[in-house]
Amino acid sequence: MAEQIYTYRDPSFNLNQAYDYTLLMQIDASSFSYAVTYKKVLLAWGTNCSLKELAGELSAAYKKVVIGLPAKGFSLIPAAVFDKEHVTGYARLLDVKPDEKVLAQQLDDQNFIIYKVDAKIIPAVEKFGLANTVYLYKGWIRAIGQNDPEENSIYINLNNNKADFLYFKNGHIRFYNSFEYVTTDDLAYFAALVAEELELVPGDTTLVLSGNTPDDAPNRLAEFFKEAVFNSTGALYLPDGIPTHQIMALAALNLCGSLEEL
Repeated sequence: MAEQIYTYRDPSFNLNQAYDYTLLMQIDASSFSYAVTYKKVLLAWGTNCSLKELAGELSAAYKKVVIGLPAKGFSLIPAAVFDKEHVTGYARLLDVKPDEKVLAQQLDDQNFIIYKVDAKIIPAVEKFGLANTVYLYKGWIRAIGQNDPEENSIYINLNNNKADFLYFKNGHIRFYNSFEYVTTDDLAYFAALVAEELELVPGDTTLVLSGNTPDDAPNRLAEFFKEAVFNSTGALYLPDGIPTHQIMALAALNLCGSLEEL
């Protein structure tokens, strides 16, 4: 499934004022998406850009930079038992290869996340500062957690043929995992597996979608669940024509802090 390309540029966008702007980026092995904001107002947005473009105007001196890095594998460690002295042991859970780098950071009040990334990505972001990188969906998770997530809802973000499933119970993360998919029926299958593991009745469960969602996804998924709706949680003021759910994970990076490197 090819990812669509979107671009937006506000007439007021001026790189000479970058010192007042925030730059948000999501990077993967071959491309990146970005948003430039000023006081929660979206000024510029681009998706599926070539990594070569990182040497262009995005190199300006921004007031704040947050870069989301994709995980090739991850594990959540309860904050109550997390010990930095034991990070080598935690990393063994990920079967780290020589061409992978392990990073860690606090995901929320209850959990740390240990994750591995493709080492080839690191040189592309070093000029922005590794301290400005975070787990790709930390902002998305935090945005949902701060907005009273429903216990009869499963939250799903779709990007580059990966579906991240998130569920909260009593205000805390009860389930989080990622699956590769090709078709909308694949999504329905994984959603059913997640619902079964959580002992949720599909007919009483709402799927809340964000990201690059296939056109047929809401109607097709609603055949198996109570309903499938787009996530309306907004982290930025958006112009008409840009759906909140489509840019949610990128925009929510503004809620993030920095990482710890293992």
